[in-house]
Amino acid sequence: MIPTILPIWAFPMIDPVAIQIGPLGIRWYALAYIAGILAAWRLGRRLVQTAPAVATPQQMDDFISWATLGIIIGGRLGYVLFYRPGHYLFAPWEIPMVWQGGMAFHGGALGVIVAAWLFCRAQKLSPLGFGDRVAVGVPLGLFFGRLANFVNAELYGRPADVPWAMVFPTDPMALPRHPSQLYQAGLEGVALFLLMITLFSRPGLRERRGFLTGALIAGYGVARCIGEFFRQPDAHLGFLLVGTTMGQLLSLPMMLIGAVLMWRARRP
Repeated sequence: MIPTILPIWAFPMIDPVAIQIGPLGIRWYALAYIAGILAAWRLGRRLVQTAPAVATPQQMDDFISWATLGIIIGGRLGYVLFYRPGHYLFAPWEIPMVWQGGMAFHGGALGVIVAAWLFCRAQKLSPLGFGDRVAVGVPLGLFFGRLANFVNAELYGRPADVPWAMVFPTDPMALPRHPSQLYQAGLEGVALFLLMITLFSRPGLRERRGFLTGALIAGYGVARCIGEFFRQPDAHLGFLLVGTTMGQLLSLPMMLIGAVLMWRARRP
């Protein structure tokens, strides 16, 4: 019997370095961060003015620097503490080396939350009202970030026999795998953004401070848990409790916190 050979999509070999100027190289990953922050900022300038207004466009301009620091510091510390604490315990000098890779969304989310709370306290703004506007643009950054993961051929999926499976050049086993980065870009980026825009378009929900923030937190938790079923777990962690992954375990409290925020915001 002749075995059936499924077609495999060729991985698009894109140079991770987008622009090379002498010794200076600008990577697609860095450009993805910049694109996500800029897109969320431009959208946020409009949303903060939508009734009921929660801030001014100028205040949103000022917040971008706070958010950027929150993303970088929180994302890096989240990776260090959640994913590789043992390694960095014996090599703490590598913690600031973000150019070597290693960022965690859960840590970045905590970093932005802390930055937003401090900013709102300094500006005397409502943290939940301001957070609701910021939350709508977060999926834009997630979308660009997942595309950058795909370009870097990192965080690829589990072995698969689907027709669109790919062999990633960074995979030492050279197995056809799910392009899970694209799945997550669709779930965490496109689908979650459409959900947030739809919720924001309803005036009654905009008045419920904390509802949109909770929807983002819970929605990301659900999207991440689904995406993790196709994503290959980190090699140094593998599968954890009852076959779950670290990403799923970290997403469970997010779903709970998001649900609590939406429940508490059930009235204006």
